[in-house]
Amino acid sequence: MHNRRRLLTPSFLTKTLYVDWRIGARHFLDLLVDGDVANNHLNWQWVAGTGTDTRPGRVLNPVRQGRRYHPDGAYVRRWVPELADLPGPAAHEPWPLPAEERARYDYLDPIVDLAAGRDRFHRARDRG
Repeated sequence: MHNRRRLLTPSFLTKTLYVDWRIGARHFLDLLVDGDVANNHLNWQWVAGTGTDTRPGRVLNPVRQGRRYHPDGAYVRRWVPELADLPGPAAHEPWPLPAEERARYDYLDPIVDLAAGRDRFHRARDRG
């Protein structure tokens, strides 16, 4: 698994969905062929903001990251077979497509609005 995904997954699970970082760390350690306890667990702690991070409030946006590093959407189309035929950068955000066009792809609605999840995390963090 590419390092960028090893950062985005913990950020999404811990800061958007409020999943305890230890659950994700255990899951990754079970599945990664190159799983290493120190690297894996410290990465999850760092991204979750419970480790030594100078920016513990950082929330990585998977859509923004995808657009930045794979603007043409090729990475999404490779790993999300439902979107393999969706051309161009629309693969990053298929949910706003017109209903007629969207119906051609067997892809679920987002489970959470990323901006709302980020805002909820920051409000909770600021309340301390």
